[in-house]
Amino acid sequence: MSGKFRQKDLDPARVAARDTLRAVRERDAYANLVLPKMLRDRKIEGRDAAFATELAYGAARAQGLLDAVISSAAKRPVADIDGTVLDVLRLGTYQLLRTRVGAHAAVSTSVDLVRAENGMGPSGFVNAVLRKVSQKDEDMWVEELAPSPADDLVGYLAFQYAHPRWIAEVFRDALGGSAGQLQAALAADDERPPVHVVARPGFMTAEELALTSEGEVGDYSPYCVYLPGGDPGDVAAIREGYAGVQDEGSQLIARAVTVAEVADDGGRWLDMCAGPGGKAALIGSLAEIDGARLDAIEVSEHRAGLIRKVVSDLPVTIHVADARSSGLDAGYDRILLDAPCSGLGSLRRRPESRWRRTTADVDELVVLQKELLAEALRLVKPGGIVVYSTCSPHPAETTAVVADVLASTDGVRQLDARPLVTVGKLGPDLLGDGPHVQLWPHVHGTDAMFLAALTRD
Repeated sequence: MSGKFRQKDLDPARVAARDTLRAVRERDAYANLVLPKMLRDRKIEGRDAAFATELAYGAARAQGLLDAVISSAAKRPVADIDGTVLDVLRLGTYQLLRTRVGAHAAVSTSVDLVRAENGMGPSGFVNAVLRKVSQKDEDMWVEELAPSPADDLVGYLAFQYAHPRWIAEVFRDALGGSAGQLQAALAADDERPPVHVVARPGFMTAEELALTSEGEVGDYSPYCVYLPGGDPGDVAAIREGYAGVQDEGSQLIARAVTVAEVADDGGRWLDMCAGPGGKAALIGSLAEIDGARLDAIEVSEHRAGLIRKVVSDLPVTIHVADARSSGLDAGYDRILLDAPCSGLGSLRRRPESRWRRTTADVDELVVLQKELLAEALRLVKPGGIVVYSTCSPHPAETTAVVADVLASTDGVRQLDARPLVTVGKLGPDLLGDGPHVQLWPHVHGTDAMFLAALTRD
């Protein structure tokens, strides 16, 4: 390899995007954790940072579609392509199909990246593949490679919007079989999500946060602000601990457990699966206003440390334990069980996760979710409230878990959860038939959060 290629000035945004994809591929890293730190460490800011983010997250999110196109253009399976070369091919193909980057720039910068690291031979291969990719736009590639929509509409939509087929089938079932709803849900999931932040009650209002962050007050949660873009870490209120990054759907879930009617509320509240602490911080802030205290359980010491950082000035006690056998005494007035789940409702925020999850993951999680919900119902006092939530619309993790636990537990009934989130512009017309609540990106602009409310007689 010639020294001049090694020393060639490479675009720092594209290098950061490539390195992020490499970390995801080699170490099972999370793009949304790796990239922001990388941008800070390398002092990549402004437009370059935004471009790197678009490339890294976009390519990770669209991986299935990109790989199908690359495989066709290369005339070999992607498994047979060297990983370091494949990372760059994915970036180049993403630029060609889903950005306004000119074809020449997308190809030449990709060639430069591979030449600097892998030499002339692999760079020639990348050049040939990307030139072939550039001969068709995304719609043409979809038409050529996707299943026929007449014969397999779900498969076609899954391919078009870069989802594994099994996830598209789950969404279809959760949406009642509507093809139009499915298409809208997959399309929303295939977009880069907006940034939602939460103003911590008692510290600042949403209006104050909007004013100081150049954002706008959210539609539903009274604490939510929508940011126009950029790095949330640049917002002073977030750096000072008066606000945090939190999807509006998650805010509604945390708020729901605090507004439910509970007779003789003694101020003993519980967050059963509290890591990394976003909901605990919001509930804890509301607990302080109401004169209540919050116990927060987290099984991982590392995640418990994250919770401590965000609740240090709140009436919150953290317990490092398995929530199924925490040793805590029963009699809680309010319990939030935001159960570990597949995360299918937040795929747009974790771009690579759709390609990692399997149906086997869901099967294991369902067992855990039922055990946790049974324990929550043991810990709540008669007349108290248990809010069961998941960041997943999968019926197996949502309505089926609730139904199974209700059927096997005496003296427990489900309440109508819709009044608990009827706030702001979130009226009955957007909340379905109940008694549970299922939010969706394409309907509500939130993650696909599920909420059920239960009580014990």
